[in-house]
Amino acid sequence: MADTSTPVTYGGWQSERSGFMGRLSGTGFALVVGGCVLLLTPLNLASWTAAFVCVPLAVLLFTLAFGRVLGLSADEWILLAVRHQINVATRRNVFMSGVFAPRSSKTGQQPMDLPGVLARLRFVEAPDGLGGTLGISHDPVAGTYTAVARITFPGLALIDSDRQAARVAAWSGFLRSHCTEDSPIVRLAVHQRCLPDDGAALRSWTERHLAPDAPQEAVAALTELMEGAGPAATTRETYLSVTLSASRARLAVKGAGGGQVGAAAVLVRELHAMHSALSSASLQVVEWLAPRALAQVVRTAYDPEAQMMLATRNAAAQSPDWQGLPSGVDPQLAGPAYAETDWGVYRHDGAWTVSYQVRTWPQADVYATFLQPLLRPRENARRSLSILYEPIGPRRARQDLAREKARRQSARQLRAKTGRDESAEELIEAEKARAQDIARATGQGVVRLTAVLAVTVTDLEELETACAELQADAAASGLELRRMWGAQDVGFATAALPLGQGLPDRRIGF
Repeated sequence: MADTSTPVTYGGWQSERSGFMGRLSGTGFALVVGGCVLLLTPLNLASWTAAFVCVPLAVLLFTLAFGRVLGLSADEWILLAVRHQINVATRRNVFMSGVFAPRSSKTGQQPMDLPGVLARLRFVEAPDGLGGTLGISHDPVAGTYTAVARITFPGLALIDSDRQAARVAAWSGFLRSHCTEDSPIVRLAVHQRCLPDDGAALRSWTERHLAPDAPQEAVAALTELMEGAGPAATTRETYLSVTLSASRARLAVKGAGGGQVGAAAVLVRELHAMHSALSSASLQVVEWLAPRALAQVVRTAYDPEAQMMLATRNAAAQSPDWQGLPSGVDPQLAGPAYAETDWGVYRHDGAWTVSYQVRTWPQADVYATFLQPLLRPRENARRSLSILYEPIGPRRARQDLAREKARRQSARQLRAKTGRDESAEELIEAEKARAQDIARATGQGVVRLTAVLAVTVTDLEELETACAELQADAAASGLELRRMWGAQDVGFATAALPLGQGLPDRRIGF
């Protein structure tokens, strides 16, 4: 029997490779071919004049294909820069809602208006099967339906290694249960945000529970304590989003009535089925968000200043004598009033956000708590972390891993023929790929995984300091981050919002 007193370590992350030829993209391969043609042209023409023209052009094409700029190939960098400049020139990087949003010709009301890649989303309402309502984010283009739950988790830092390993194993079992050919769940995302606590909810609760005959000295001491300690505290919110594909579940959707009603019914059924597995992983579902609660999560991400007002109103709405608006936000008001995408920063409603993608996971084995430094409390900034899982069915997992092994084997054979030695990194990657294939063959699941982080400030002068602190904490976790240059709006939608925005079909650079 293995000695369970030793803390369990984890590792073996594999980078996804999707180059058209080796590590080259389709554009990079075309540039290499063009460079080779230019080099051969002077030889065929036997002309020095052609050589003076073609050789510099060939060098330029090779530089664009193999050159790197902040981790991106030169051709990818140029494409991003050109696309961004076109958006700036045509004002597509600016979003204005509020009074500028168009009104419906039928109802005369302003519809829910979200910027960028979120513009196609619609929040629909469905019964949750328990007498309440469930807010579902519907993407009509991708044909997906996403439900979001607010969850609590006891954590891993203050428990022994055996219980840590048990909870991690339960979570991996939950993920593995969706790595089937017929699973309608195509994406699972865990979102956690760490933000300064303004103390509004605490003050509202205290006012409602304060006895009328309380001593004035005690009231004054309590007020002073809340004013000093409340704003210095930090709040963590954790969400789990579950995404269902209508195309994958078309038969079940048709059997449940078809359309949005049928898809919502199938999604609710899947949510109820996963409760026991979540409980086994020590994840407690506080609530599946209703439309107004889901809209509030989106609204407070775009407008951090609204957090205090909404916390106070939500706390007051718990009173039976409350006659005002219900808790949450109207879904039509979920989006920002103004947003602007710059090259490296995303501005939205008086706040600024910088998004990063985790490009390299720890190369060495790590403990289960290795991500804790990323969400350290910070008084000057709020942080968000989204970890996206896309379960892969056994057939596709077998094909992808076999293709990956074939590519690595071909590269090794080519290096052997050219007399080059194999580096230690390449040997380790090959061993990881072999171990991953063995694990798949023994019944383990395979998922696509990525993590995106965002740091948000309300004072522009503190932005670079907050970014430097985040990168330092990421380095302490063994992660390598890359700023999502030219795609900050996409990064914000993925990192700062628990709406289950997914991975691209093929890896692209940021």
